[in-house]
Amino acid sequence: MTITQTATAPAARRTARTLVDADIHPHALAPQIAARLAPAHRRRWEMFGSRVLAPPEIYPRVRNAGFRTDAWPPGGFPGSDLGMVRSQLLDEFDVDHGILIPLQGHSWGVEAPDYAAALCGALNSWLREEWLDPEPRLRSSIAVPHEAPDLAAAEIRRRADDPGFVQVLLSTGTELSLGRRNYWPIFAAAQEAGRPIAVHTGGLAQHRSAGWPSFYLEEHVWNGNTMAAVLTSFLLEGVFEEFPSLQLVLVEGGIAWAGPLLWSLDQAWAALREDVPRLTRPPSEIVRERVWFTTQPIEEPEDPHHLEIALRHLDMDDRILFASDYPHWDFDSPRHAPRAFPAAIRDTVMGANACRLYGLPVRGSA
Repeated sequence: MTITQTATAPAARRTARTLVDADIHPHALAPQIAARLAPAHRRRWEMFGSRVLAPPEIYPRVRNAGFRTDAWPPGGFPGSDLGMVRSQLLDEFDVDHGILIPLQGHSWGVEAPDYAAALCGALNSWLREEWLDPEPRLRSSIAVPHEAPDLAAAEIRRRADDPGFVQVLLSTGTELSLGRRNYWPIFAAAQEAGRPIAVHTGGLAQHRSAGWPSFYLEEHVWNGNTMAAVLTSFLLEGVFEEFPSLQLVLVEGGIAWAGPLLWSLDQAWAALREDVPRLTRPPSEIVRERVWFTTQPIEEPEDPHHLEIALRHLDMDDRILFASDYPHWDFDSPRHAPRAFPAAIRDTVMGANACRLYGLPVRGSA
């Protein structure tokens, strides 16, 4: 649902429905990061910047860096101007709560460990000072240096008492499969802090199974496959067994693939459970208790009834969160997106589910 929006004046409350956007991408400019670094790291930042390119800069690159053409502020970058985010998203669509997902940490997480930790810490401080403090409708994810799990855990604990940070952010493109024991210190710290893990499409190692694509279109439609690999890794490596209260949010990977995956996993587990001793229950039972999905980019068949059938097979309507993916090119308008969902679940998908997950107030409760 790619819809170009123009900013309008804030409108009066349009509906009684609570609206939560679970995927908004802020972007810190280089001087804003530099100002929050210790001298040695600041010198490295100013001399070399990041040694890792952001995903939109990696072949096959997407036109306009993957952003809406009207989302570029003068002299800035999409997502760098809070005023523009307010006018094009929060005010335009009467958003009650927005969840920030800073994708810069996906790249910085693989820098040299101490440097990566400093960059992620600076990014989180910028989010708190420049976004959460002036805009009470926003909450944020914690950016962490994911390839240095001990330092990532330390950053989670540093932010654990701040209610503005509601989840821990990881990417699908980690160096190892994300369920591997190497990353368990991150999950332990997240569980200790009472924060879900949000895995967002991106990172560097995005093409393990089929090599590098020739076209951006290949990469774009592959998101569900990478998300399925993450979910399977969490299940088979025993993450949910080891961390019994940890919740997992799969962001920007679609939904319709999940039902058939659970069929296959349940069937194979019944025959091969001795191969995965840490998986002690049917995978579908665990997923329905511990996993959440976001809508963008939700699959949109010509006949909307086909999506309804896919959602019925999954049977997780109470764990689907609306996401606009602002300010990316395939932004889903909160005004038009609900038409893709069965009428019976629109209110819960557009806000109530996210409020339950993140502990946010519903409209009219305060």
